[in-house]
Amino acid sequence: MPMNDNALTFRIRNLDFYYGPSIALSQINMDILPQHVTALIGPSGCGKSTFVRCLNRMNDTISGTRVEGEILLEGEDIYAPEVDLVGLRQRVGMVFQKPNPFPQTIFDNVAFGPRVLGMTKDKTELKEIVTKSLKRAAVWEDVKDQLHDDALGLSLGQQQRLCIARVLAVQAEVILMDEPCSALDPIATGKIEELIHELKELYTIVIVTHNMQQAARVSDFTGLFWLGELIEFSETKKLFTNPKHELTEAYITGRMG
Repeated sequence: MPMNDNALTFRIRNLDFYYGPSIALSQINMDILPQHVTALIGPSGCGKSTFVRCLNRMNDTISGTRVEGEILLEGEDIYAPEVDLVGLRQRVGMVFQKPNPFPQTIFDNVAFGPRVLGMTKDKTELKEIVTKSLKRAAVWEDVKDQLHDDALGLSLGQQQRLCIARVLAVQAEVILMDEPCSALDPIATGKIEELIHELKELYTIVIVTHNMQQAARVSDFTGLFWLGELIEFSETKKLFTNPKHELTEAYITGRMG
């Protein structure tokens, strides 16, 4: 069903992305709906991470890169010259493959963004934001008695949930997750997947994953990337049970990739 651009979180049209002269993404078209989970699957080097980094312009930090086409965030072109990159990355946060807490206390990790952005008037308000973010990231019960301990002392799973809390603390609207569970054990992975289910009530989530079972468990929509192209994009259940393309079927059944 066609939707107004403003009713979509992202509208991507005819997106090409280049590393120098080499094209890494070719003619990507996708609509990302609010308060849904969109999973991106495909073999290594197929463009999934490059694509997700286009959504908050993280690729801008790499010299020689170039974007053609259009990415609209709630109807606004994120590559327009007047776009405030700090504001964009505040709205569209990123959780990386390997947890990357700052070498600071648990409290200061979550408080960092609100402090830098001047989001709070006093210590009480800052404490409320930190507490709320840790609760939403399902890590509060683990850390509430050790907020002033070094964040690097947490387990990897706790560190990853802390990094999610850090994104939530700056009032992100979209959470990009680039293989957030690949460094985690099965129990920690299960907790992150439960958290994704809870967070989609309030946030739009885009997750890159090599784990097709994970994509099937957590997402509403799935896209298969292959050699820089988006081969198929549809509701997750349809893509896994009745794929339209032979390549999709070959990939999800393990015959290719």
